[in-house]
Amino acid sequence: MFATNALAARVERAEMRLSASIARTVDRLRPEARVLVQPCADGLAVYAGPDSPVGKVIGLGFDRALDPAGLDAIERAWDERGEPVRVELSTRADASIASALTARGYRLTMFEDVLGMLLPRAAAVASPPAGIRIEELPQDEYRPWMDAALDGFLAPDGSAPNEELPSRAILERIFGDIAQTPGFRRYVALVDGAVAGAATLRLDDGVAQLCGAATRPAFRRLGVQSALLARRLADAADAGCDVAVVVTQPGSISQANAIRQGYAMLYSRAVLIRPRRPATESHAGVRGPDPT
Repeated sequence: MFATNALAARVERAEMRLSASIARTVDRLRPEARVLVQPCADGLAVYAGPDSPVGKVIGLGFDRALDPAGLDAIERAWDERGEPVRVELSTRADASIASALTARGYRLTMFEDVLGMLLPRAAAVASPPAGIRIEELPQDEYRPWMDAALDGFLAPDGSAPNEELPSRAILERIFGDIAQTPGFRRYVALVDGAVAGAATLRLDDGVAQLCGAATRPAFRRLGVQSALLARRLADAADAGCDVAVVVTQPGSISQANAIRQGYAMLYSRAVLIRPRRPATESHAGVRGPDPT
């Protein structure tokens, strides 16, 4: 599978809408978070409170040049909130965007990889190993998914040594926001009746976004992640999606599992950070229209 610019832009826009949907949930649950959802050139700037993984600028560099004045306003809003600005920039974006960002003081901190698979592949999805059962939870039942995800994320497998883990309290807040955001499908893997792992699926414009997968340490190396991946691929194909994507850290076990399932590398995202600067004047949070 090869990522054209059109496909990369489609995946990035699905990520924009994912971020905006979680931000809307945060705004509903915690108005004091001062959520911001604002266009930034052809991308989107999302602030959903401190430590939120969807707090970022995403989708730049496919249709338009960087808008310095617009980015100025976004940087001031982030400074006012006491947060650094995080930009996730696709390697398929126009190279001038990266140059403009580094000239403004943004620093490259890490990469993440976007892998993809063409669908439908339902007929090729293997049954889970003996003893593993995958269940999709009802929308109002998310605690088993959340507890398994927390246990898994807080015990990394060691394949991504630069990973910085937030506290359990922060992760519980983040997962709680996701659990209450419409559009996410939540799955658990059961091993002999015990919840061994958890994962999510989101469908957007024919793109299946597979995110948030984790396995409890005691159940690793049993095929839990492969089983969760296979079930979500089958459900995405049945729903009419033509491509599935997953975001992993380079060289991680999650990436290896995805490649074994048939995923191919599409592109990377460079994560660039502009450190927080003291706010020089007060700016009210401004919301722009949600992405379409």
